[in-house]
Amino acid sequence: MCVQLSCENVSLGYDGNIITKNINFYVKRGDYLCIVGENGSGKSTLIKTLLQLKSPVSGKIILGDGLMQKEIGYLPQQTAVQKDFPASAMEIVLSGCLNRCGIRPFYNRKEKILAHNNMKKLGICDLKNKCYRNLSGGQQQRVLLARALCSTQKMLLLDEPVTGLDPKASLEMYELVAKMRSEEKITIIMVSHDISAAIKYASHILHLGQEQLFFGKKEDYLKSDIYKTFLSPSGGYEND
Repeated sequence: MCVQLSCENVSLGYDGNIITKNINFYVKRGDYLCIVGENGSGKSTLIKTLLQLKSPVSGKIILGDGLMQKEIGYLPQQTAVQKDFPASAMEIVLSGCLNRCGIRPFYNRKEKILAHNNMKKLGICDLKNKCYRNLSGGQQQRVLLARALCSTQKMLLLDEPVTGLDPKASLEMYELVAKMRSEEKITIIMVSHDISAAIKYASHILHLGQEQLFFGKKEDYLKSDIYKTFLSPSGGYEND
């Protein structure tokens, strides 16, 4: 079994205060792991920890199967400032190649072709010269996904990628991510509040609370008590 990334006894927190603990999971090449749980259970914090943007309170994260940290693509939650960024769509996508440039102060032909090809995959070539701030929410997310693809052919981490999108744009985003997994064989790790989408697209589920509540195949999650409790009116689930 070639594991690309694993968490071993990881605890997360702020200022020494534990928010979730005992996280143990792994992903293999081509897996689609969806991270679910109530607000405040550390889902986004875990994504930032996997990216080495934060350090775990305890435990360790291990990369395997030849995966390097710089080969992990990331699509974060957008802030209002980021949505108003004054650059062209192509400039945003090309910025995903920065790790490939090294000390070069410019993008080479290969990187420009890569950016163009990723925009073509996502059907946004017609947007390349348009200002990012003037695009719709769905178009902006496609641009950011193309940017993330420029930085990886191995693993994508997505933190609530459909937040603020209308139902049509949300469905298109989920379909695009699933396509990346099936056609490009890219491993997907996604945080989502949308439990129906998690069940439809994911191969594995990680459910967090004050500690890890479940990790395993989607089929086993559907049979679990935690899934039934999470969906019950008193289970605290909010589809937001």
